[in-house]
Amino acid sequence: MTDSSPSRILVIKLSALGDFIQSLGAFRAIREHHRDARIILLTTAPFVEMATACGCFDEVWEDDRPRWWQAERWFRHIRRLRRAGFARVYDLQRSQRTGWYFRLLSPNPPEWVGIVSGCSHRYVDPPQDTHIMARHAGMLALAGIPDVPPPDLSFLRADIGHFAIKPPYALLVPGSSVHRAIKRWPADRFAELAEALARDGITPVLIGGPAEREAMRTIVDACPAARDLCGQTGIAELVTLAQGARIAVGNDTGPMHIVAATGCPTVALFSRESHPVRSRPPGPAVTILQKPFLANLMVSEVLPTVGAAARQP
Repeated sequence: MTDSSPSRILVIKLSALGDFIQSLGAFRAIREHHRDARIILLTTAPFVEMATACGCFDEVWEDDRPRWWQAERWFRHIRRLRRAGFARVYDLQRSQRTGWYFRLLSPNPPEWVGIVSGCSHRYVDPPQDTHIMARHAGMLALAGIPDVPPPDLSFLRADIGHFAIKPPYALLVPGSSVHRAIKRWPADRFAELAEALARDGITPVLIGGPAEREAMRTIVDACPAARDLCGQTGIAELVTLAQGARIAVGNDTGPMHIVAATGCPTVALFSRESHPVRSRPPGPAVTILQKPFLANLMVSEVLPTVGAAARQP
């Protein structure tokens, strides 16, 4: 049921890619609940285009995330929020920074749905580990929004005909944070997996950016049948590729959350740095394989799970 919507609503979701994808259901639930409101999203530059395209917001504002010592920029930022006259704020970022936004809007902050002490609808995380989407649902329930749907990426479509990739194919995502090598399965293991897929007549399609160029080169050198799409796939292209893929295999990284949310069968490779509950990619067909150090995860341990899904008609 829709309430008597306030005239202006602010939703805050600044980053990162995986978390943004997992917030799409919350965006949709807020839009449906406040159908007559003017809803504005505050986000960062990488997500402005996707946020605009998703259809949940009347405006998208870019947060340039001023540093703590940049007093003038902080002043302008908070003044803009104060002048907007928001009746309610949904803080889906739930960070120390957004907590300061609430405090700096005192002494008369708007209704605030979040985790910061003193806000009108304060959500306290349960003691057990929970997924980000479960935490979003708990927060929104406090504000009278009982149902939060799963992420829906149907608004993202791209023409991928120029890739000339014929099914069946599998997506391999060898990247992750460049500063956290422990979260990366070694490139030679991806290469071995690519060779096994190719022997079964499934084309390995490599997804990633410039930071993965060397890893992709290692894979293609070992498996010439693999297609290297390094730097060629935006989010819409990745969504469209995932919808036609037999399976996707990759590390704990943002693109894997996109792939999983499309419903593509997904095998996520987790080290000790990734939590199997909190960091689980969203989707109906996700399997997590975890070892403290991914260097100790053998291809022979991955193949049974990948093979079972990849051979499905």
